Amino acid sequence: MRVSLSQIIQEALEIKCEVFSELVEDATHLLCEESGKVGNLEILGRLVKINPTGEALVIGDLHGDLESLVDILKGSKFLQKLNQSHDSVLVFLGDYGDRGLFSAEIYYTVLNLKLLFPEQVVLMRGNHEGPDDLLAHPHDLPEQFQNRFGETWNEAYSQTRRLFGCMYSATLVEERYLLIHGGLPQRTNTIEDLAYAHAEHPKQPLLEEMLWSDPNGTPEETCASPRGAGKLFGESITNTTLEKFNVKVLIRGHEPCQNGYKIDHNGKVLTIFSRKGSPYFNAYGAYLDVKLSERPENAKQLIPYIHKF
Repeated sequence: MRVSLSQIIQEALEIKCEVFSELVEDATHLLCEESGKVGNLEILGRLVKINPTGEALVIGDLHGDLESLVDILKGSKFLQKLNQSHDSVLVFLGDYGDRGLFSAEIYYTVLNLKLLFPEQVVLMRGNHEGPDDLLAHPHDLPEQFQNRFGETWNEAYSQTRRLFGCMYSATLVEERYLLIHGGLPQRTNTIEDLAYAHAEHPKQPLLEEMLWSDPNGTPEETCASPRGAGKLFGESITNTTLEKFNVKVLIRGHEPCQNGYKIDHNGKVLTIFSRKGSPYFNAYGAYLDVKLSERPENAKQLIPYIHKF
């Protein structure tokens, strides 16, 4: 199957509200219906297990930065890899919209990729794709959709909000990685806790912490976050949780990084941030391109596979 990135981007820049809404509806239906074995993926609730074979491209927060997404996909040549190898997997860590000017175009592009490669693209949920009671502020999407789609903007916005509930909260590569947008919940014991965190919200804080929490060097366990949601979690939480799930590294987004990435908790936490410019003003964005069969003991061993741009 020949996929033209330039054609997808051109369509994204020209798309009308009705067609955009139909695309979002199709992607929502696909995501919500995914269950059990899906190619090399295994779906449990809102958790994805990826077989430790082939190659994975991991993209962090984009926040409406279409230029960075294009740079990543061109620089990595990963669309060709998706075509050539069914073992190749493209994982987005969430936060597609808000902040940047091209939120609708980002959603159009990543949802197109999901529909083109349904068994190889994983769309995770960020705090900017949160439930109604955990909306990030400022939430720019309504204004951006009004500017982009005019009087019928609310149709596209409402459909996009429904999409958020079908995105994935966690991704697991056994004996290697746990991928979550924000951070590790303080009280979690089983894979099911992660997979069904959305169903327990807001009675339990699992989903809130997965979308909003950040690693911190000060607390041994957790303390309040200046974000007003989630927690700051210490290295003891990281070590205990990763051991429970038999993985070595937490890969997450959520935090702007001056160099596009950062490593915390003695190499147990890798943060990837994939957009550049205002309002974050980081010098670099970054993405991770890694062979899933390899078994790193910590994130420092992943540095050769982190690409800055």
